[in-house]
Amino acid sequence: MIPLEKAVCARLESHGEKFEILVDPDLAVRFRQGEDVPLEEMVAALYVFSNASRGTRASEESLEKVFQTTDFSEIAPRIIRRGEIHLTAEQRRQMIADKRRQVIHFIARNAINPQTGLPHPPQRIEMAMEEARVNIDLYKSLDELVKETVKALRPILPIRFEELRIAVKIPADFAPRAFGEIQSAATIERDEWQKDGSWICIVRIPAGIQGDFYGLVNRISKGQGDVKILD
Repeated sequence: MIPLEKAVCARLESHGEKFEILVDPDLAVRFRQGEDVPLEEMVAALYVFSNASRGTRASEESLEKVFQTTDFSEIAPRIIRRGEIHLTAEQRRQMIADKRRQVIHFIARNAINPQTGLPHPPQRIEMAMEEARVNIDLYKSLDELVKETVKALRPILPIRFEELRIAVKIPADFAPRAFGEIQSAATIERDEWQKDGSWICIVRIPAGIQGDFYGLVNRISKGQGDVKILD
């Protein structure tokens, strides 16, 4: 559980009753966006209140009337999902800014300009979002926000999501280290160790990180690795 001084109130009003629980603002928002966050990490107290600031607990009768249970572990997630999370203006501003950066990073990493075959720089994506007046809904998932943002950007930016299939060959001297690093950076479709100790593989990467991936191969092979884009 989190310390009380770091918690904010999540409030749900229903059937003429008011219910409040004390939650970590960041974790509660992430839970509401669909992340799997353990309840015990999210809350500051295992009680449902009718007035959290006064420490007044909700009656069992009111809990039964609205939730058909008095079990905190069943009630709390429903309050977080359906209620209002009371964030300070600064907390809300910071969370929206963080979510906006995640959207920009995802688009820059996974999309390209189909006219050039190159990724859009993050700064260009950000400027286009401002031009299109894209609003970030704090409680929507990253996937939802990316879809909405791309739809808004298409009249301004030529944009397409694409994956590349790339064949890679790493000389024997660098192959053992290369395996782990490439596995972390790309999806390996298949790979094979050669008799001379070299390693070859076919990987899939988001088109937007093509340059970064080439840089990774060059770094771990000291410029001796080979890469080839497949159809």
